[in-house]
Amino acid sequence: MKTFLAKNGEIERKWVLVDAAEAPVGRLAVMIANALRGKDEPTYTPHIDTGKFVVVVNAEKAVFTGKKNTDKVYVDFSGYRGGRKEYTADKVRAKNPARIIEDAVWGMMPHGRLGRAQYGKLKVYAGAEHPHAAQNPEKISL
Repeated sequence: MKTFLAKNGEIERKWVLVDAAEAPVGRLAVMIANALRGKDEPTYTPHIDTGKFVVVVNAEKAVFTGKKNTDKVYVDFSGYRGGRKEYTADKVRAKNPARIIEDAVWGMMPHGRLGRAQYGKLKVYAGAEHPHAAQNPEKISL
């Protein structure tokens, strides 16, 4: 019996569609990160990108539990002194609802060359429409 290790040329990429409506952001991010990394597949290999492309729709309808809408803070920094700006989750959702999902997933990905390549397969849309219908994404739910 030998351990299977995937190789870059052997991987067949699949597309999945996730509906974020009424889903808790953290639970959704875990599921998305596992699909991007390929940890939900039996062919998972830690040093190879074996994950799927993930399309997330209805990002504006994802929910936080507790008081995170008013207490959770997102930080931007321009690089200059005094250039730090803080926004609550409510303000971020009003300006760019996709950022909430993107930041949650990015925090669960490895922060290196492989993690950036895997994260690049994430497509997040605020509404219900997406331009990836030609890929026939398989719908998955929480």
